[in-house]
Amino acid sequence: MKNFKKILAVVMAIALIATVFAACGNKDNGGTTNEKKGESADIIARSEIKSDVTVPDTFKIGLICLHDENSTYDSNFINGLKSAAAGMGLKDEQVIIVKNIGEDTGCYDAAVDLAKNKGCSVIFADSFGHESFMKQAAQEFPNVQFCHATGTSSKTAGIPNFHNAFAAIYEGRYLAGIAAGMKLNEMIKDGKITAEQAIIGYVGAFTYAEVISGMTSFFLGARSVCPTATMKVRYTGSWYDQAKEQEAATALIQKDNCVLISQHADSLGAPTACELAGVPNVSYNGSTYSAGENTFIVSSAINWAPYFQYIIEQTVKGEAIDTDWTGTIATNSVVISGVNLDACAEGTVEALNKAVEEFKAGTLHVFDTSKFTVEGKNLTEYLADVDGDFKGETNVIHDGYFDESNAKDFRSAPYFDIIIDGVENLNTNFG
Repeated sequence: MKNFKKILAVVMAIALIATVFAACGNKDNGGTTNEKKGESADIIARSEIKSDVTVPDTFKIGLICLHDENSTYDSNFINGLKSAAAGMGLKDEQVIIVKNIGEDTGCYDAAVDLAKNKGCSVIFADSFGHESFMKQAAQEFPNVQFCHATGTSSKTAGIPNFHNAFAAIYEGRYLAGIAAGMKLNEMIKDGKITAEQAIIGYVGAFTYAEVISGMTSFFLGARSVCPTATMKVRYTGSWYDQAKEQEAATALIQKDNCVLISQHADSLGAPTACELAGVPNVSYNGSTYSAGENTFIVSSAINWAPYFQYIIEQTVKGEAIDTDWTGTIATNSVVISGVNLDACAEGTVEALNKAVEEFKAGTLHVFDTSKFTVEGKNLTEYLADVDGDFKGETNVIHDGYFDESNAKDFRSAPYFDIIIDGVENLNTNFG
């Protein structure tokens, strides 16, 4: 009976949400409701992969994934490799993907198997905790290239065939934040909330720089158009846990009075909570429109296909792979999904396109130090942990901005780990 009541309650909640959205509806010029408009074209689309390099049939590339396609994070890597492989004419047997490999010795075992038994010339691992095991394997197989996402130690490791890579996703997060800020402004204008009630909720995985950098750039994007916005953050202590992510998002909505949710966590937990509650959602690693037609607004993601193309081409040509590499909007490594025209604020597409052009022109810096404060003060210097030893040793502020994910001068993996004014951590022990 208890289970029946719970199911009935969920059904009634969904029905209520559907009724509310049907009543609010989209309106045409005559003021009557009409059919859903769906998503716009992608603001920054994933370009088709084309290459002049002929890949021999003997070439193989391996991908080690922390989870599988059910994780938006891992799915993003899998799709990126498949896109690069298809564009470069690789056959199915030349691409070997191993899934659900933990951040433990299982990664080392998988890497060794791909190098020794599967004959891979390039092996890529997608999670931060894979790094030490990839380095170990790289030292044992000097003729195989080992590449790793979100890692921090390639520049200091002294291992010629070990490489790190990331992207300037903070720019994509900032763009997504603009869409969020415009939605908050619309809610204020329509009298749904006051300016002081423009509280964003954020579901974070861990208190790592990667998460803090992403949530801060998102918040700064929102604040660039909605200056009264504030943000509350709950952490789950896991990269992928749908129950915890949905629970955190629900708590942000129900307990913490958040009126819009975003996340750096890899399941559909937060988008699902938003759809059930009728609260706008900005997702990460790809569109979640199919899971939230009424509430999804936009998503930013790293497009890994250009990097996969790069490491395949360099290996085939016998040329060096950059020790550390940062993808950008210019390399099509930062992409923005189509805007949900049924949920976004009017003018969102135009605002995003304008900001994209400013990024391309180099006139917009996400971490402009005049745009945020820390304990009431603007930063003029900050010693960041660039060497990956958890000690701040390198000043990364110059020309009026915090220079994030600069692989040329610093490193590709994020090192912005500052909690700025306007952001409140509600838990840091993952309780």
